[in-house]
Amino acid sequence: MFRTYKYRLYPTRVQEKTLDFLLMQGRLIYNDALEQRLKVYRETGESVSYPQQWAHFRDLRHAHPDTLGRLNATSVQQILRRLDKAFKAFFRRLKAGEKPGFPRFKGCNRFNSLEYRYGDGCKLRFSGGRARFYVQNVGEIKVKYHRPLPEGAQIKHVILKRRNRRWYICLMLELPEPAVIKEHPGPAVGIDVGLHHLLALSNGETVDNPRWLRRSLAKLRVAQRRMARRLKGSRGWREAAYQVARLHERIAHQRRDFWHKFTRKLVDTYSLVVLEDLNLAFMTANSHLALSAHDAGLAEFRQLLAYKAESAGTRVVFVNPAFTSQLCSFCGAVVVKDLSVRVHECSFCGYTADRDVNAARNILSSVAVKSAWTGPPGVLGHGVAVPVQRASPGKLPALAGRVVTCAPFGVK
Repeated sequence: MFRTYKYRLYPTRVQEKTLDFLLMQGRLIYNDALEQRLKVYRETGESVSYPQQWAHFRDLRHAHPDTLGRLNATSVQQILRRLDKAFKAFFRRLKAGEKPGFPRFKGCNRFNSLEYRYGDGCKLRFSGGRARFYVQNVGEIKVKYHRPLPEGAQIKHVILKRRNRRWYICLMLELPEPAVIKEHPGPAVGIDVGLHHLLALSNGETVDNPRWLRRSLAKLRVAQRRMARRLKGSRGWREAAYQVARLHERIAHQRRDFWHKFTRKLVDTYSLVVLEDLNLAFMTANSHLALSAHDAGLAEFRQLLAYKAESAGTRVVFVNPAFTSQLCSFCGAVVVKDLSVRVHECSFCGYTADRDVNAARNILSSVAVKSAWTGPPGVLGHGVAVPVQRASPGKLPALAGRVVTCAPFGVK
């Protein structure tokens, strides 16, 4: 299995200037390679391959040791491969009838990373109990080594990245596959996701929506108006734009920190997590829900839960969400209600519960579990790609009488 560990770098002023210089040289290579492809196609009608470009820029690198020559050779290869992948993706989308998105030239704010092969121009070193990261022609840079690498992990690839005037390294690791997948002793839980309650669990617990972006809209409004008053491209405008970017980065960090902690709690507590197989695009496409949907970060929640569940031995199941809010989790009767109705009140058995909690209990019901595969869309569970079987929505009301209540969680 593969994982990526990200660490913060603390370069000195001299090292930071050198890193900026290397990044600028990488951007020039990318733009020159793109210009070369366009020029050759205009003149000859033929495309230029990656090996041809590497032969050209290899000689150019040797001819200019003080500029392009300061870049690692493997990094130059990765830059050319990046451009080659951009063209292949362009033609693939064009052939599929999608919006093609032709590769474009990179401005100084659109090229922010360099790639290395570990051990070739870069290496993680330890001296006196402190971690340092060596980069060719830069030297050893202080690293915030906040978590150790897993035992047996091999570093395969390194990305040196600049974001909002801060530098990071992303170490792509190959981890040994566990010989035996451990059994999780915990119970099962069903989860209903939404925007009113961020999450509702079948045991009755609800997680309020922190609304990270909405809480910071006032500060963002002030910062964006300050930027709008500055002359675009001026030093003052760049400083104001940096403040806006830092606010957005802080919001993203708050959201990611919350989901990291909550998904860890889920996989440590439960052996089976049942979720709705929702297509989140309908939320982001709705003009009334788009801001709140992006703010919730539900796709990030699913992504983090997937890889944490794989290592914790927790199974994740995705089920068809049809009628989960309309069925009574106690008697199985269909209770039709609008989205504005937040409390489930069954007129047949008198059962009353929060609408989202009732849906979570239906999600965990035996009918829902039997109608799904033990895996998420794409890759989940133990890393095996498993399709999700979708139950027919029209048949669910007919099965309502056989819905099993969630007795382990106190539903009577």
